[in-house]
Amino acid sequence: MQTPVKTDWITIAPGFAGYLALPPAGHGPGLVLWQEIFGVNAHIRAVAEQYALDGFVVLAPDTFWRQSPRVELGYEGADREQAFGLMKGYAGAEAQADIAASVATLRGRPEVAGAKVGSFGYCMGGRLAYLAAATAGIDAAVAYYGGGIQGQLDRVASISCPVQFHYAEQDDNIPLDAVERVRAAMAGKAAEVHVYPGAHHGFNCWARGSYHPASAALAHGRSLSFLAQHLMR
Repeated sequence: MQTPVKTDWITIAPGFAGYLALPPAGHGPGLVLWQEIFGVNAHIRAVAEQYALDGFVVLAPDTFWRQSPRVELGYEGADREQAFGLMKGYAGAEAQADIAASVATLRGRPEVAGAKVGSFGYCMGGRLAYLAAATAGIDAAVAYYGGGIQGQLDRVASISCPVQFHYAEQDDNIPLDAVERVRAAMAGKAAEVHVYPGAHHGFNCWARGSYHPASAALAHGRSLSFLAQHLMR
């Protein structure tokens, strides 16, 4: 049986593309999906299609388009080293420009047609989803193990939309004290912070050794409930 999700690569700006996944209905609220440092690879495309099946119009921007367009990397060895090099070369001003262009492009799609728009992402993409909440006027954001958010808490004052955070209890990159700093900074905001016992960084990705199915399923359910509440009403 052919999947009811239609996908294509679309232009966000000259040279800048994104992977678009349309829901079976052909329209719905928008979600900008921010990749990990490994590109819009098979995992990110599958996540885009997963959320499209849930009713969202999903756009996954090709974040490293300036350095290595349409790069797809694995999680170990030379691919991992290349991914970290690409992340280090991705400047803050470039990220802000990409966030603004991606949100504007998705809002302008006829399939979204005035519906609400949210943002979510994983690792580096979790940080970009958080920054989108602070800068792009979106309606909700979901950040999975967003690396570096704890170092950009000065942005909290600019956030007016609901934000949901997902963290692994045993994340070598994001210690629990960093999670608690995020929780404290977001106090008084429409925010949720979830920590998954026994999980490690990257727990949502079924292609990684750190995949933790129970945590991934629970986080997906929480994300869907959150996004349905804030984007589908």
